[in-house]
Amino acid sequence: MDVFKELKKGVLLSLWFVFLTFPVMVIKVDHIARTVTWRWENALYMAVGTFFIYFVVQLFRKKQENRKEGQDSKEPSLSIIHRILLHRSQRNVLLAFIAVVAILFPQFLSIYQTNVMTTALMYVVLGLGLNIVVGLAGLLDLGFVAFYAVGAYTYALLNLHFGLGFWTVLPLGGLLAATFGILLGFPVLRLRGDYLAIVTLGFGEIIRLVLENWGEFSKGPSGISGISRPSFFGVEMSLESSIIYIYYLMVLLVIFTIFVVNRLQDSRLGRAWIALREDEIACQAMGVDKRKTKLVAFSLGAFWAGIMGVVFAAKTTFVNPASFTFLESAIILAIVVLGGMGSIVGVLFGALILILMPEYLRALSQYRMLAFGAILVCMMVFRPQGLIANIRRTYTFKKKTPNSLAK
Repeated sequence: MDVFKELKKGVLLSLWFVFLTFPVMVIKVDHIARTVTWRWENALYMAVGTFFIYFVVQLFRKKQENRKEGQDSKEPSLSIIHRILLHRSQRNVLLAFIAVVAILFPQFLSIYQTNVMTTALMYVVLGLGLNIVVGLAGLLDLGFVAFYAVGAYTYALLNLHFGLGFWTVLPLGGLLAATFGILLGFPVLRLRGDYLAIVTLGFGEIIRLVLENWGEFSKGPSGISGISRPSFFGVEMSLESSIIYIYYLMVLLVIFTIFVVNRLQDSRLGRAWIALREDEIACQAMGVDKRKTKLVAFSLGAFWAGIMGVVFAAKTTFVNPASFTFLESAIILAIVVLGGMGSIVGVLFGALILILMPEYLRALSQYRMLAFGAILVCMMVFRPQGLIANIRRTYTFKKKTPNSLAK
């Protein structure tokens, strides 16, 4: 009876996926010749593939349930990545390998690949910044791109009107974005969940609309061009050398960000964020200042977004409001959720996958976004907690025996 029930579910699910993908997979419109081609074989492939994947997922779930029933519930199951990170010698070997790959990457790959990897590293830092707000403090922020825009326009305007260089504006962009984070934090201290998400979304749209309509200040939709690239002790560099230089700069910024966020996570402030995320009322009862803790989370997350905004303006040498839409906030939030809420390593892998995968799926042409969405759906089915979920810390108190006390 269960077999027929699963078969019925598989057939209905495959038909539903065929219906959803019908306009993309079956219908092909040639606007020049004004013809419509019906590719019914694609619908068959989609139905059979979905039916097969459904049964693979069911077998995987059944295997996982049997494994959970057989293992001791007191011992948490660790992923391969977690085991490597907990083992000191293996962790050092992995870090050394990653360092060698990062150093030699521009030497063996093209400038285009280096430029794409630089973009991915920028999203790593953005994801780690949003991870402070969403992953650790539990504050759903849908307007994170606003702080990104503040940093970018800070460098663009100061470079345009006052001729200030990249290294001078880099800390200023971060501090100004952190100030905006505090200004956003004050009105929303009492909000949580969906209400907080709506307010932060509105804040992000307000910043974008101000930049788009205040032409005297931000040049409006036309944007600001001719922004100076980062210099190396005043030495002028070619376009190729500048791309490589920004790549190595981003590698250093990623290392610095991981170090700072890891130290914050293990600090008293980080434990306060986690407590605030788990239970706000209990957190206040334990004497944690809710207002101060939330404001610090907003300001620190905005600080990293502001720094990346300065790097973005220096990398592209052009900024306009169209670069800071809600889609950017959604991508950064997807990086945090896909990688694992509160997990530094998870955010690192999530950013590399979400940014690099669309680039390397260009060969699929019109099916690229469909394949990208299908991979995300499979990820949510198999690992809803994220690629590398953060390990909840547990403390075990062992009772001392009389023999140990005698020693």
